[in-house]
Amino acid sequence: MDFLKQLLFLLNFCFFTNLVQFADSSNRDAAILLGVKNSQLDDPLGKLDDWVGTTRNAPCNWNGISCDPRTLDVVSINLSSFNVSGNFPADFCRILSLQNLDLSNNSLVGPVTSDSISLCSYLQSLNLSSNYFDGKLPEFSTEFLNLTLLDFSFNSFTGEIPGTVVNLPNLQVLSLFSNLLDGSIPETLSNLTELTRLELAYNPFRPGTLPENIGRLTKLRNLWLPHTNLMGNIPDSIGNLVSLKNLDISNNSLTGKIPESIGGLKSVEQIELYKNQLSGELPGAFLNLTYLLRFDASENKLTGEMPESLASLSLESLNLNDNSLEGVIPDILALNPKLNQLHLFNNKFSGTLPGNLGMNSELEDIDVSNNNLEGPLPQSLCYRKKLQRLVLFENRMSGSIPESYGDCSSLTYVRIQHNELSETVPQGFWSFSGLERLEISNNKLEGSIPPAISNAKGLTKLVIFGNNFSGNFPSEICDLHELAIVDLSINQFSGELPLCIINLTKLQRFDIKENMFTGEIPKTISLWRELTELDFSHNRLSGVIPEELGSLPVLTNLDLSWNSLSGAIPKALAKLKLSKFNVSNNRLEGKVPIGFNAKFYLSSLMGNPDLCSPDLKPLPPCSRSKPVGLMLVGILSVLALILIGSLLWLLIRTKKFVAFGSKNKQSCKVISFQKVGFNEEEVLASLTSENVIGTGRSGRVYRVRLKSGLTVAAKRFWEVGRLPESERVFQSEVETLSQIRHANIIKLLFSCINEDFKILVYDYMENGSLGDVLHGEKGGVLLDWPRRFAIALGAAQGLAYLHHDCVPPIVHRDIKPNNILLDEEFRPKLADFGLAKTMHQDEDEGGQVMSRVVGSYGYIAPEYAHTMKVTEKSDVYSFGVVLLELLSGKSPNHSSFGENKDIVQWVTETAFLYPEQGNESVDGSFDIVCLDQILDIRLIPSAIEYQQVKRILNVALSCTSELPADRPSMRRVVELLKLHSSTHMK
Repeated sequence: MDFLKQLLFLLNFCFFTNLVQFADSSNRDAAILLGVKNSQLDDPLGKLDDWVGTTRNAPCNWNGISCDPRTLDVVSINLSSFNVSGNFPADFCRILSLQNLDLSNNSLVGPVTSDSISLCSYLQSLNLSSNYFDGKLPEFSTEFLNLTLLDFSFNSFTGEIPGTVVNLPNLQVLSLFSNLLDGSIPETLSNLTELTRLELAYNPFRPGTLPENIGRLTKLRNLWLPHTNLMGNIPDSIGNLVSLKNLDISNNSLTGKIPESIGGLKSVEQIELYKNQLSGELPGAFLNLTYLLRFDASENKLTGEMPESLASLSLESLNLNDNSLEGVIPDILALNPKLNQLHLFNNKFSGTLPGNLGMNSELEDIDVSNNNLEGPLPQSLCYRKKLQRLVLFENRMSGSIPESYGDCSSLTYVRIQHNELSETVPQGFWSFSGLERLEISNNKLEGSIPPAISNAKGLTKLVIFGNNFSGNFPSEICDLHELAIVDLSINQFSGELPLCIINLTKLQRFDIKENMFTGEIPKTISLWRELTELDFSHNRLSGVIPEELGSLPVLTNLDLSWNSLSGAIPKALAKLKLSKFNVSNNRLEGKVPIGFNAKFYLSSLMGNPDLCSPDLKPLPPCSRSKPVGLMLVGILSVLALILIGSLLWLLIRTKKFVAFGSKNKQSCKVISFQKVGFNEEEVLASLTSENVIGTGRSGRVYRVRLKSGLTVAAKRFWEVGRLPESERVFQSEVETLSQIRHANIIKLLFSCINEDFKILVYDYMENGSLGDVLHGEKGGVLLDWPRRFAIALGAAQGLAYLHHDCVPPIVHRDIKPNNILLDEEFRPKLADFGLAKTMHQDEDEGGQVMSRVVGSYGYIAPEYAHTMKVTEKSDVYSFGVVLLELLSGKSPNHSSFGENKDIVQWVTETAFLYPEQGNESVDGSFDIVCLDQILDIRLIPSAIEYQQVKRILNVALSCTSELPADRPSMRRVVELLKLHSSTHMK
């Protein structure tokens, strides 16, 4: 018994001793955590409010803290997305039991020094990604024996990858992508033989080669190195990466052949080699790559034929476009059960498409345009009813469009122009509900456009010129309110244009030349506010030229030649800024308006015998004497005006006439959103033509000067009849602006609504829009570099507020210079929220699916245009375009970029054309030569801070990354701009 008592005593002693030790350990850890919280971190969201030393089970029940359940020691600190700020809190690593430290996606700043990180040498994982750390990467001592994950991605680290990274013998994940590292990729990385992920993408490294011994990393599963300035050959040792799942070395300057050793990647699922300068023939060593799903070697200099070993794989996507490949497309490709994307465009392939292509797989996207293909279209392309993109243009394909294509209701994008297709088009081919683009021009097709085309509600582009189509212009086309481009030219259409075409308010180009249309040009075409090109030439149109054409704000090309138009040339046309104008060979008469009375326009006026000009020969001179009949008409017109004026005066005196601005308060429901010192009658009385300052998609804007001396802006929305979505746009504007307050967002003062009109009143912006100022004649004078930078920062702060401070977040969807207004001091205010959308919390990370793509051409993110899904990153892309516009002074689709290029492509190519020459740069990969090619020539060189501009260009290119995941958040954009601002101030 004595022995048992002694044993029990010893057990109790040990138990209580351990409790005391556990308590001491917990108290020590809690003290360290509280010390860091109180002295090193700022916690604006209160995520660390439960870090209180008096709580039970502290610190193991604290937010972000995990403990060993046995010892109660802290083993993990995870503050990811807590929005904490401050410097690197190295004191966390004084908790000796700590294994994992995750501080990702916060607002931490400053350098991470070698001394501070040395405290963390016993960690297993360290994640500092998506912060604002800068400076050089820290050195790593030989004590980092346990570290398996090191993630410093999405920061602003500069310089070299330190050689001491080899002191991490057990490192499995090295992730440094999206920084500003400008050294070289060291060969010593090949010594980290435990690596499974090596991610260095999107860094402006000094041009260099892939490590020759990269094949030593036999456990590597992800090698992600796009945009790292790689050059030279792909080393043969790459075939030793037997565990590799993803090989992405795209967007570099690699040369030479794709090595045969690539056949050794027996586990690989994705190979991305696109946008390099690889040459020679494709290797024949693909047979062993049985797990390969995606292969992309597009945009290189490859030659030869497509190997059977590649075509026989069960690939989901095969992209070989933009090379010089030739020969036939192997028939075995059609047996693939997984193929959903096939891109072979811009090559020299010949022969026919495999006859059974589409029969065995759910093909969604085929683009074989610009080759030498011939023969019939495969009957089975849409056999599985999944085909969305059908792109076959610039070949020699012949025969008819198969009837089976008329049942392919999944189609959204069709471009089969410039072939030799004939006969009629299947009825259903015109009418798919999801169809957005239909281009079948320059073939030998015939028949008429069926009324069923009205089902294609989302159609934005209808291009069918150069065929043998006939019949009338079907009125059902008027139901396609998204149409932006209509080209029916060089066909055999006849009859009159239906009056309802004025409802196509989004038209940008309308071309019906070389047909047999008759009747008059509709006079109510003033709704075509976005129209830039109008070509009605070579038809049989009659009547007068509508004066309303002169009110179209962006019309630049107007061709009405070779018709039977009569009457005078409207003087209003002279107000247009036309680069092309032609009214020749009609029956026009009278004096040539002053704006066209120049030799430059002479050929555009000829063929009208009754046109006259006082000095433009060979047109006959105009007679100075007025016929008696015309004088009589003038006198009668004056008398009629006097009579009408008298009647109006009498009506007003007898109060039988109610002017627009005189409606009483009961007829206009007013909702005030701010304290204002005026009433609606004072505003309504000023909505007159002389006060118009702008006309946009949703309505007309007036400058209203009040009796108090205050000036406001009033927008009167179009009636629902003129713009069917007017009600939705109005509601979106009110719902958004009535709930938010920010210095960089336009202030809504009040709304005024009745049965006849809807009006919103805002603060007046003295300097108009950024678009007006940037692209106006005085843009270079008014917008120096410091002012442009201030506008960029202010606009970014407004957009960040919408994305991060509004609950739920708000996506603007139409960020562009015209929607950034400038007050008297050029402070920017985001405006026009008619397209804004709230992002609901229950939506998945893929974004909300929209019913249609809205926004402005040149600013729309590529994934939004392709998938209809919108996220905050869609706005980030648009903002990046605005930054490039501020830098260059050029619009997104400036003619100087070349055909089919936008500002993003132009700037990217220019930046790569002039790479950084020096090795001392720590703020970007762009030298002065590059910047001089990009920067607005109106900027004064001596007033430009080139170091600041380099960084801003980096931000802009990050914002316009092709993949949304590679773009920074707007909160990060603001911090980066502020960082560059502070750098500038120093």
